[in-house]
Amino acid sequence: MATQDTRSILVTNTHPQRGFRLLELTPELEELLTSQNAPTLELKSPSTALAHATDPMAQEYVNLCTPTQTYRIRQVQSSNSLHLLLPSLGHISRDDIKVVEDEAGETGALNLPDEAVTSIAKCASTLELHVPAGGFSAIPFLEKSLRLYDPRSGDDEDGDMTMDRGGGGGWYRGSWDGGGARGARTDIADAAGWRPSARVRLNVWKRLVEGALLQGIDLEKQFLVGDLWKSVLDEDETVEPPFPRGLLEAVARKLCAADQRPLLTDDIKWACFDKLECTQWVGETYLAATAPTASSAIGRNEFLRAWKDCLPESWRGDAVLSKLPEGMYQSPDPATICFVEPSLRQLKSSSKGPISDAKAKAKITRNWHELLKNSKRS
Repeated sequence: MATQDTRSILVTNTHPQRGFRLLELTPELEELLTSQNAPTLELKSPSTALAHATDPMAQEYVNLCTPTQTYRIRQVQSSNSLHLLLPSLGHISRDDIKVVEDEAGETGALNLPDEAVTSIAKCASTLELHVPAGGFSAIPFLEKSLRLYDPRSGDDEDGDMTMDRGGGGGWYRGSWDGGGARGARTDIADAAGWRPSARVRLNVWKRLVEGALLQGIDLEKQFLVGDLWKSVLDEDETVEPPFPRGLLEAVARKLCAADQRPLLTDDIKWACFDKLECTQWVGETYLAATAPTASSAIGRNEFLRAWKDCLPESWRGDAVLSKLPEGMYQSPDPATICFVEPSLRQLKSSSKGPISDAKAKAKITRNWHELLKNSKRS
């Protein structure tokens, strides 16, 4: 019980309040910031145009980036405001604070306690760090920065086909390997700024399988990539090959077994294909080439037959829908199927499940008065 002898602490507030924002740190980030050589953190966000072309949700967030990790910052409102308090040091005067008249004595002097704290900022929301379940990927942004390689019409999608189609250019040195993007998948060419269309990738695969069959190359056992390249060439194509050799090497690098996949900085001399990786990639590539949108959807049975026909004979039994990556396709109706762009898969997955659950959890943990009200009702 309070008595007249109880020591009081005056609580005041400044006007205007300072613009503080509270950021909740993950244990990993806290450890990084308190380390001896703490790095500089950066706040990044894509341009409006780039975000709209890749992930419309991206422009609604700011990303906090460390040298090795990316966090998405989101604002969470709270019904319980947090005040940042600063001890008031030294003498307290009317010039420092506005005090109600009742605090003044008969002489007009302020009867202020010796101790006081001042609220310098009021925070009604907190900034949380969030990492999507599938992690972040720079792939959609890179794809929009590279020109499409599809010589079907003699030019690329920008109408400027100047790339040499010879075999030694190395334009496709980068494999479609998502290992550097936390397991995400990609269809990116390398520094020359070209990315092969799904139709081109599918044609490369068909020539590759046909050549391997004719030359007796077992794709599941180690083989020389140079022998595979020779197997795809007809006699009249040795001077003018059907596609750059670097493109075949990129496909081989992508489909290599993980434990035998060379670094992107190394040439690929030997390869051994991963059966599951190949089967998934061929199904996804075929669907992207033939049914890229809902308006161009094809029959499910037609797709499954074509998918099997693109595979070596011993792999045909693995061409089933359950082997395709989650969210890769959709069915406009029960009998048809079409491809779903990676950016749309991310948008679809972000609109349900993990984020919704996180929001619900945040609301429950912060609105304690609602918990008390609900417990009273029960």
